[in-house]
Amino acid sequence: MTTALYDVPGPRARQRHRLYGIASTVVILAVLGWILYLLFTTGQFTAAKWSPFTYKGIQELLLIGLGNTLRAFGFAAVLSLAFGAVFATGRLSAHRVVRWVSTLVVEFFRAMPVLVMIFFIYVALRAEPLVALVAGLTLYNGSVLAEVFRSGINSVDPGQGEAAYALGMRKTQVMTQVLAPQAVRAMLPAIISQLVVALKDTSLGYLITYEEFLHAGKLIASNLDYDLPFIPVVMIISPIYIGMCMLLSWLANWVAKRQRHNPKVEAVEVAAPEPGTLLPGGPQPPSA
Repeated sequence: MTTALYDVPGPRARQRHRLYGIASTVVILAVLGWILYLLFTTGQFTAAKWSPFTYKGIQELLLIGLGNTLRAFGFAAVLSLAFGAVFATGRLSAHRVVRWVSTLVVEFFRAMPVLVMIFFIYVALRAEPLVALVAGLTLYNGSVLAEVFRSGINSVDPGQGEAAYALGMRKTQVMTQVLAPQAVRAMLPAIISQLVVALKDTSLGYLITYEEFLHAGKLIASNLDYDLPFIPVVMIISPIYIGMCMLLSWLANWVAKRQRHNPKVEAVEVAAPEPGTLLPGGPQPPSA
């Protein structure tokens, strides 16, 4: 039995794959054991290094930092999506000047390192740390999203737009009611991936003294009173960042499922064709 993509492995191939899986599992467990051994031998699990997390002040510091991270990400996500939508529309414009200006803006901010933009806004424009962080993330991620939106719109079959124009719809209606809803499915994975990048890049805020989650962890890790608990801080902060990124992925899957069950995009059953006259003057169907 074969498939269109690959040949189904036979008994010997399945046995080899099973051996490869067992060997890979042993290697992974050995690496994990070696890492745990190093952590224990260097005293990373001592009570002195983990005691800071039992204090209410430290817990509040982490919660405040987490809240500031989510606030910066919320602003940056909304503004990046709006920035991307506006300049993607500009790049798809029929007016040459609008298209050139939009292309220049998108290509410039997409090529600029996000950290340089954050520092420039913070130092040269003397903006507040939150404003500088959100502005830098918006300019960079919004430029990337503009390309994602433009590519998603262009990926839709041109016949869809032509059919809408033939029905007398205006360009705005074609874009918002025909092309964009179909392009969202193709764009959604790239949009979520870029939002995850924006979430992780909020950690750059600690370089401009913005009191976000990583900044709070840095304050705890550099405390001599707790024997510099750097590894424990990483082991606390990393799963929270991973959990937030996984939550974004879950949200994307939920939105995709809602779209599939949306009656506007759900497939409609078509009645089976009945015998009848196909051409004028053709033979009539037999009477019952």
